[in-house]
Amino acid sequence: MKLSTKGRYAVTAMMDLALHEQRGPVTLAEISQCQGISLSYLEQLFARLRRHGLVTGVRGPGGGYRLAREAGAISVADIIVAVDENVDATRCAGQQNCLGGHQCLTHDLWTDLSRQIFSFLDGINLEQLARRPGIRQVAERQDLHHNRATG
Repeated sequence: MKLSTKGRYAVTAMMDLALHEQRGPVTLAEISQCQGISLSYLEQLFARLRRHGLVTGVRGPGGGYRLAREAGAISVADIIVAVDENVDATRCAGQQNCLGGHQCLTHDLWTDLSRQIFSFLDGINLEQLARRPGIRQVAERQDLHHNRATG
């Protein structure tokens, strides 16, 4: 099982918002530049994140995106689900037809693993991630490198 680029990029972009929320709305162009994610890809992801109530857009000069809820109320699993990412470790997508239309010997093992992964991701929120010293250091380095305004 592998989390796709879609899920990774969505979590990364949401972390960028969480880390810079105190400065006001963050533009997708800023996230694109700092995180190395294409602007068009971010637009697609943010459309989904907006539909799921995780971000809100701010129009006009100084506009951009903000978290729609407190960072502590947004789990990594919320983000993954919003962008239609799947954390299913079974090879049958949970349909129990892994082996010639029937459940394979290890189906329950992979189903249990999928639940554990989802539970793990659901137990981590953006606020917890933002407090990690390593993440703060990376954000500060990115800010210096990309000359993002400090405030």
